[in-house]
Amino acid sequence: MRNRYYRFPFVVAGGIAVVLTAIYFSLTNGTFDISIKEVFQTLFRMNLNSDFDLVVFEFRLPRIVLGALVGFALGMAGAVIQGVTRNGLADPGILGINAGAGMAVVLFMFLLQGQITMTGWLGVMMMPMFGIAGGLAATTAIYMFARETGKLDPQRLILVGIAIASGFGAITMFLSLKMNPSDYEMAVAWLAGSLHSANWKFVVTMLPWLVILPPVIWLRSQVLDLFQLSEESVKSVGVSVEREKNILLLCSIGLVSASVAVSGSIGFVGLIAPHMARQLVGLRHRHIIPISGIAGMAIVVIGDFIGRTIFAPAELAAGIVVSVIGVPYFIYLLIRMRK
Repeated sequence: MRNRYYRFPFVVAGGIAVVLTAIYFSLTNGTFDISIKEVFQTLFRMNLNSDFDLVVFEFRLPRIVLGALVGFALGMAGAVIQGVTRNGLADPGILGINAGAGMAVVLFMFLLQGQITMTGWLGVMMMPMFGIAGGLAATTAIYMFARETGKLDPQRLILVGIAIASGFGAITMFLSLKMNPSDYEMAVAWLAGSLHSANWKFVVTMLPWLVILPPVIWLRSQVLDLFQLSEESVKSVGVSVEREKNILLLCSIGLVSASVAVSGSIGFVGLIAPHMARQLVGLRHRHIIPISGIAGMAIVVIGDFIGRTIFAPAELAAGIVVSVIGVPYFIYLLIRMRK
């Protein structure tokens, strides 16, 4: 176990190398292949070619950057939620946080359809606000129904989360069916977890959340370690349990909601990434949290690359590709936990 702690810098370097490799393949491959030399010439404004400029800066690079940011946010949020609930099966998607945020964003699309463009600055800035409201609604419902004698019951958490996700999903479907055909198509593509509409405005929208919230979470990593003990033990060392839980959950809701607002619902990243991190670096959340973020980046960037290239000329949403991987992994975790 101690060897895993010393492994941390090497795991970070390896994870970054995997992400950079995925970025390399995503930039150079597609319906319009570009060599790495041409990519560098385009990035550093040497020997400019308008076609390369359009493909790199307008289509591929914002999509890759947004996918990396979303994956980092979802991986980190998943590590926090699993740490707070002491449940290895907890995940923003399974708990209904994704569904709540998604319902609120679809409600935003429904109420303002035709009045505000989803890619305009006003729409881009307002969508995360609606997403956070939906995520908070889902979390409030979880707190109401999964608590027993004033404490969050990890055993009831999954069942309550599935029920909440189903309820919000039904509302989302109802709102989608009430939209006009063009808005309905946009909502369905977005709900599948697609990065197809990625642009630099979405990237700018994600940045404040990733600048503010991850440091707050990382500075409380020791509190997450203490949460693995009983609540009585945590209280005995002077930690305000409910206050710290609320801060950590609010930070994770902010990350998830901002991600859902710009990319739709990409599930299972918050489930898989923390498990990968624990296998690689042990049980200290000081190490788990950043590694979960890096693993999430790799999962989303690779998933988007597969969906964009393997099925060309058709395109499969990154959320669908990640789910194809995530469902068998979730079943494997269920079987392992039963043993």
